[in-house]
Amino acid sequence: MAEPLRPKQQLTIRIGRNTLSFAMPDGEDGEIIYEPYVVKSGMSMAANLREAFKTADLLASPPPRVRVVLDSDVLLVPVDVFSESTMGDMMTHAFPQTAADAVYYNVLPDLNAVAVFAMNRDLRLVVDDHFRDVQLIAAVTPVWRHLHQRSYTGIRHKLFGYFHEQHLDVFSFSQNRFKFSNNFEASHAHDCLYFLLYVWKQLQLQAEYDELHLVGDIPEPTWILTELKRFVQNAYVINPAADFTSLAAATVKGLPYDLQTLFVRGR
Repeated sequence: MAEPLRPKQQLTIRIGRNTLSFAMPDGEDGEIIYEPYVVKSGMSMAANLREAFKTADLLASPPPRVRVVLDSDVLLVPVDVFSESTMGDMMTHAFPQTAADAVYYNVLPDLNAVAVFAMNRDLRLVVDDHFRDVQLIAAVTPVWRHLHQRSYTGIRHKLFGYFHEQHLDVFSFSQNRFKFSNNFEASHAHDCLYFLLYVWKQLQLQAEYDELHLVGDIPEPTWILTELKRFVQNAYVINPAADFTSLAAATVKGLPYDLQTLFVRGR
């Protein structure tokens, strides 16, 4: 089912593959309170979230409204072929491990696509036990929308790489659509370099002219950038502090780039 989008949320819970954190605006000055939680191994994420309600400061007296940002597998479906009645089967076919999960979606109207994703049912029950107004967001969607707007800067074709949770999303846009999008397991810098150059070659981008932009939790960023520049003349690492000039969300230590874009640009 679809989750209604409401821009003014008081609390944000980010649930990653092996991470859990909480964030909330602090007053009217745009400051962000960010509280990461140490996930206990051997416990499900649902159990970890239950425990977090006992100790996390931001969960001591939570507001009734929350947006839950899920860093998980996402299936992109063109708007013109998307159907709520078939999205569950499509998700299970693409990601069999989600067969027992509840399936949700975010519409990306500026990209003519729908992001379909899944959430563990026990985890959703924990959220519903504490909040009466819940909005679900696939973590990569604010990054896609923000970098889609950046792709219009200049006339060169651009390839983007977003590093998060030991995964790498590689994507490119053509006007108001995805030209390419894929996600790779990439905990090692050498693997990341291979995936980026493979996609660059697959898209037939020009080494002397087109651009490659990297952002997020990049493993060995100096080494990767040096190696990329051997093959791609215009390779860059996006600095969030420069990208979001004078905005507090870009300066919060440890705040993932998808949360930065969510707080600054919205969903």
